[in-house]
Amino acid sequence: MNLNCRFFAALLALALLAGCAGTPTLYHWGSYQPQVYTYLKAQDGDHNAEILALQKTQEEARAANKALPPGFHAHLGMLHIAEGKPDLARQAFEAEKALFPESTTYMDFMLAKLGGGEKK
Repeated sequence: MNLNCRFFAALLALALLAGCAGTPTLYHWGSYQPQVYTYLKAQDGDHNAEILALQKTQEEARAANKALPPGFHAHLGMLHIAEGKPDLARQAFEAEKALFPESTTYMDFMLAKLGGGEKK
């Protein structure tokens, strides 16, 4: 093999190996995205089953020492409202606010709708 072929082969091998490395994500998404899709697609879904799936995702994230993505707790709060559990919804909205301060305005609006929190 001449020098150009060896160089090209080495470069190709390096590119293939670099592609296998994968970029680690900042958040643990788990089943969050499919759950949101299910919720939006079929409003009459089994909210309790969705809550259980999201709680499993929370446990997986904790075990992997990863953060949950933006909107996760807000969505969980919406599911708790659908299940008639305003106290759990309030906790989820407060968690969303604490983790993602940019959601404060919306979370305060949702808390005001629950009868707690500030409406700005």
